[in-house]
Amino acid sequence: MALPTLVFVPGSWHRPTCYSKIIKLLQEQHHIRCVSVVLASTSGDPNATFKEDIDAARTAIADETAQGRDVVVVAHSYGGMVGNSAIKGFTRPKDGVPTTATSTASQRTDQSASSATTGYVVGLILIASGFTLTGLSFMDPLFGIPPPSWRVNKESGFAELVTPPRELFYHDVPADEAEYWVSQLTPQSLKALFDGGEHAYAGWKNVPVWYIGTIEDHGLPVVIQRVQVGMARGMGGDVEHRELRSSHSPFLSQPDEVVEIMMDAIAAFTGTLVKVQSVTRFRRHEITVPAANVWQPLSWFRFGLPLVFGHTIGGTIFVIGWFRGLWRSGSR
Repeated sequence: MALPTLVFVPGSWHRPTCYSKIIKLLQEQHHIRCVSVVLASTSGDPNATFKEDIDAARTAIADETAQGRDVVVVAHSYGGMVGNSAIKGFTRPKDGVPTTATSTASQRTDQSASSATTGYVVGLILIASGFTLTGLSFMDPLFGIPPPSWRVNKESGFAELVTPPRELFYHDVPADEAEYWVSQLTPQSLKALFDGGEHAYAGWKNVPVWYIGTIEDHGLPVVIQRVQVGMARGMGGDVEHRELRSSHSPFLSQPDEVVEIMMDAIAAFTGTLVKVQSVTRFRRHEITVPAANVWQPLSWFRFGLPLVFGHTIGGTIFVIGWFRGLWRSGSR
């Protein structure tokens, strides 16, 4: 069985070149086709929208599925919102009923998504990201209040970093290299972060997800990541969880470990045995499977409580949604 194409979606302020280390490993060691998405919201245009970002990702996906290739979407940080939303209509039909593609780049994209002769999106890999909720913009869950790391600049129309970028994104990357990646950051459109909720879609409900958490993250605290994983599971998501003791950008600080997790994910998505010895041989950092162990009380505080708390929230949302759907169907 041919391995799926990997479509890479970067996060806010980032160009797709941030993935260059892991793409090099994936191509040279595993001969996997990799496609990068350039986000409109990081192009220097303050009027760039969330929908334009989605359309860019959907075009990349459609170009692959139209050739009969399956796709795994890899997304980081804000890119998770884009990746989740972009896979709508491209996933394998369930019970013979195709998903509906409404957030489209073109009519050709819709046709690609629903045709039985094309490939499908078969999985989602999220790196230090979140689980998109249908109908909510990136900032809606934060009530429109920016985190301390950046601020709103209404005059320029961009999100302005307050925390030094190296500290926020790359604190575990060697200084010279970190400064290079800081120099590659681009302006981030505010419009894409605050608007466009009507285009947001919980794609993680349609495909299995592997989540790569980042324990030393200064941008998205790991406890929040764990709560989100628990919430997604509570809402019925099929989520496999791994963690690395890294910054917000493990694809730069721990590329071998990230690729090892990704290859395990691809094997799970496709049911194919994938060789990872070439990566494992060079692995220097521990890959953690977050779980509470009855013989390790500390694990209940580190993993158990956040995951259970998130699961409870997700289960509550799931039940409310189920009753709401039941009520709506009964009132018709």
